[in-house]
Amino acid sequence: MSAATTRSRTPDRLCVEAVDLARAEAEEAAAPGVVGEHLGAVADGDRVVTHLFASTDFAYRGWRWAVTVTRASRAKLVTLDETVLLPGPDAMLAPEWVPWSERLRPGDMGPGDLLPTEADDLRLEPGFTGEDVPPPNSALSEELAERVDAEDAEVTGGSPARLSTAPLRGSIADVANELGLRRARVLSRYGLHAAADRWEESYGSKTQMAQSAPASCVSCGFLASIGGSLGQEFGVCANEFGPADGHVVSLDFGCGGHSEAAVMPKPPRAAELVIDETLADDMPLTPGAQVDAVTPAESSVQAEQRARPRA
Repeated sequence: MSAATTRSRTPDRLCVEAVDLARAEAEEAAAPGVVGEHLGAVADGDRVVTHLFASTDFAYRGWRWAVTVTRASRAKLVTLDETVLLPGPDAMLAPEWVPWSERLRPGDMGPGDLLPTEADDLRLEPGFTGEDVPPPNSALSEELAERVDAEDAEVTGGSPARLSTAPLRGSIADVANELGLRRARVLSRYGLHAAADRWEESYGSKTQMAQSAPASCVSCGFLASIGGSLGQEFGVCANEFGPADGHVVSLDFGCGGHSEAAVMPKPPRAAELVIDETLADDMPLTPGAQVDAVTPAESSVQAEQRARPRA
């Protein structure tokens, strides 16, 4: 064990007593009136001590001014080393820095923003593979190799909008262009699964909307089919009144706007007349008395006669 590791970290007495020197240095480095009480001293090494002062600045609550002092061996003069503002145990700190590629979330891109993809992005794979390998000892081997290298640089060296010349006829790039595979990279198997998981989570069978739907999208007339392997599980909703209009939806998704589930109800029929208010019903005042049926005209005449005063 070395002698340096066996030395005690007992604070040097002269350095510990240099509180006024440390405070004066902290006040000089900070704004006036933001250096608070002395919080103590910490030994950083032989004849090296750091004095801590509380910060009263409202913007740095819980932070501490740290002033490090030291002295040379066999010297009685204490000198300044450095002054810094450090966070204390209760200080408010900014969150840990995260690279932009990990902070990016769906919907963050705006007009004019560019999102470059890494060369080894797991979501992508080469759009076409293979090389024009000439036969062994061929006289055109060097020339053909140069052409292949030039085509590869042209296809993968920049964006498709910057490609100025067509690939050489008969080359791998030309055949790929004929088959519609001119893209330098396409979705890999991992990229397909990642996209399917996102779409299934947003518009899949486990969503609350799908659970309460009368039928699934697979039988809906508003479903627009998509090509490729994803077309076996997904489509695009074309119902302008649906909650997923213009979005990729799972075939097991559903909503109340299904084309075949809703039937327009028929207008209600008016109820038949059961009360006839055109005739008057006479009610006997004496139980058991017989009342002759009278017409509305006769009842009005009798009422008029009863209303006349008697002589």
